[in-house]
Amino acid sequence: MKIVYAMFDTLNRRSLEPYGGTTVKTPNFTRLAARSVTFENHYVGSLPCMPARREMMTGRHNFLHRSWGPCEPFDHAFPEILAAEKRVYSHLVTDHAHYWKDGGATYHTRFDSCELIRGQEMDAWKGIVDPPAEWREKYHRVQYNIEPRNKLRRTMTNREYITEYEDYPAVQTVSLGLEFLDRNRDADDWFLQIETFDPHEPFDVPESFREGYPSNYNGPILDFPPYGPGTEDADEIAELRANYAATLAHCDFQLGRLLDKFDELDLWRDTALVVSTDHGFLLGEHELWGKLVMPVFNEVAHIPLFIFHPSAADHGGTGCRALTQTTDLMPTFLEMFGWPPPKEVLGQSMLPLLGGGTPIHDAILYGQHGCAVNITDGRYTYMRYPKDIHGGNLNQYTLMPTHIASLFTVEELRNATLAPPFDFTQGVPVLKVPAIPTSPAYLRHGAGVQILTGTRLFDLDSDPQQLNPIDNPKVEARMLGQLVQLMQLNDAPKELYQRFDLEEHMAN
Repeated sequence: MKIVYAMFDTLNRRSLEPYGGTTVKTPNFTRLAARSVTFENHYVGSLPCMPARREMMTGRHNFLHRSWGPCEPFDHAFPEILAAEKRVYSHLVTDHAHYWKDGGATYHTRFDSCELIRGQEMDAWKGIVDPPAEWREKYHRVQYNIEPRNKLRRTMTNREYITEYEDYPAVQTVSLGLEFLDRNRDADDWFLQIETFDPHEPFDVPESFREGYPSNYNGPILDFPPYGPGTEDADEIAELRANYAATLAHCDFQLGRLLDKFDELDLWRDTALVVSTDHGFLLGEHELWGKLVMPVFNEVAHIPLFIFHPSAADHGGTGCRALTQTTDLMPTFLEMFGWPPPKEVLGQSMLPLLGGGTPIHDAILYGQHGCAVNITDGRYTYMRYPKDIHGGNLNQYTLMPTHIASLFTVEELRNATLAPPFDFTQGVPVLKVPAIPTSPAYLRHGAGVQILTGTRLFDLDSDPQQLNPIDNPKVEARMLGQLVQLMQLNDAPKELYQRFDLEEHMAN
């Protein structure tokens, strides 16, 4: 058995032609859909980037217990399980710069080998001490910042060194993935993860990919939308969307290179291919841009997934309506190699669904640490916020006290205590670190940046765009019951039931 897992960061489901998209030409995603089973109700779990990757590694939610951070010492990472139990070789090729930040550590080292391509977005890669004066005129005001550690400064610096087609990190990433396939075409029992940061912002790709996506905008570079309510005029909005479209078209082209290699080497005989993302992105829907700071609308939560497996090749071109999510990837990879998941894993293998098997979830839970707890059963979506999002009852549970771009502060750790084990920590106690409003996690990716923090219930059948919340006490009560059951299944910290005013709904 062999598996290729191709992941594109920030892949917007509604922009892909196999999911009904009409604004971007994605012929290679259509070509992939003809070969694979297209999952219609696939969702995120923990948000954003590294929390999602921890779920992919471990088959468990991250967001109920902590925010961004490394794999933990008690985590069961699927590449290590496959190496120990089935002698499967794993290799990662990625340009995702979070892997070499404080809170992204320990992920790439779970693989047998990895290749890390530099230069994407805020990667602290190249050094320019004195920023050129022309940058102020070159870049739109929303993406101009020359503070040394600011992500916009780092992005502008990196782009000075990405000028030719072959320089683009996504191109390098796919090329190295294809090199692995050429080198190991006759080997057996391996797992290859090809992971590119595109189409994540900045939406920067070779100019030729903008052909077919014109706008009337005639100003400085504008391809890095600020998160939150949009303040752009109509031409600026069109420019941002056109640049996302061009970046997605470039991703489609890179996917085509991978599909061509499958054809050339006839990998369809014995190699599974899984293609997905970590989350989507708001491109002005709900008058909002980005993710993280607002409710987890379906533009972010409802994501694409394509699975081809040689044993289910006859099901290529079909769709699967069963409810699935990111945590289901890890047990799926294990089952493809014939190995059961550890008992702590709560995700379910999707392999039986390729042949139309019984649904594996009645409802699924998702969200980001300190923010709403969200649940969907495929028909309804319920977003449960605390009455006071800054009202406390929020802790980080970890043995790896790092945020994505920094260590935990002394102020945070001063009040840390040792908490009893959770059911997934293999009997190991963990640090309980109270969330404080001055902490980086709180201010950057958690409760400190949240807007529109009201509880909402949506009927996806009548309102797939989630524009009009409904008032239906009977449905809300049912969703609350399922939400509490899933929190209990995940051994959620006890204080969260107080934070979300759920104590009266707790199952016996």
